[in-house]
Amino acid sequence: MANSKFEYVKSFEVEDRLMPSTWIVIRIDGCHFHRFSEVHEFDKPNDEQALNLMNSCAVSVVEEFPDIVFSYGVSDEYSFVMKKTTKFYQRRASKILSLTVSLFSSAYVMKWKEFFPQKELKYPPYFDGRVVCYPSTEILRDYLAWRQVDCHINNQYNTCFWMLVKSGKSKNEAQDILKGTLTQEKNELLFQQFNINYNMLPAIFRKGSCVFRAKVEEITKLTDDGDPVKRYRKKVIVDHCDIIGPSFWNEHPDILGK
Repeated sequence: MANSKFEYVKSFEVEDRLMPSTWIVIRIDGCHFHRFSEVHEFDKPNDEQALNLMNSCAVSVVEEFPDIVFSYGVSDEYSFVMKKTTKFYQRRASKILSLTVSLFSSAYVMKWKEFFPQKELKYPPYFDGRVVCYPSTEILRDYLAWRQVDCHINNQYNTCFWMLVKSGKSKNEAQDILKGTLTQEKNELLFQQFNINYNMLPAIFRKGSCVFRAKVEEITKLTDDGDPVKRYRKKVIVDHCDIIGPSFWNEHPDILGK
């Protein structure tokens, strides 16, 4: 269609290049996943295999797009951080968002049987997404901290709620019992009524999942004397750690550094 009389239609396309020299965050969320989890009979309050599936999809995205330096996921959402200097698709929001969402969605379908070999995928999942630019590393870290705080709040409530329901309470009764309760009160409820120490629950439930490139050691060969020859390389890993405080970022300065 080059140089044809119809080429004028390109003038209607919206210019959507993102602000330069800013962190780009792509956040995807499962659409109607309450229904999706019920239809596919996910465990409540947390289905570890479903979370592992989400993490595996996130790993695929990070491996495919080198400019993604970090990602954080909880429940049916994932946030992907692209470095400030990225020129990926000329920083066009529509391209970046559509590529990320489509790859994640297709990976979810392709990997389903790997994590749920006994369950049929009854209908295709789908995700919505948004792209936001953050001008400073401080604000970006506050964004990630906000998502992890949300993880804790939601998981603690859901753990209490589903334990009450499983003990015989109706959903309305469970909601009434938890209405207005504080963190410590929920912890006491879990311990006193169900002998659950919230802080001992798996970190994947309490802290969510971090996907990033880390330096790992591997043995490439043995010398004639039988000594291992080691090398270090970057590998995409999944971890469940605190990203609210400074410790994680101090241990991995290269993630958000130059």
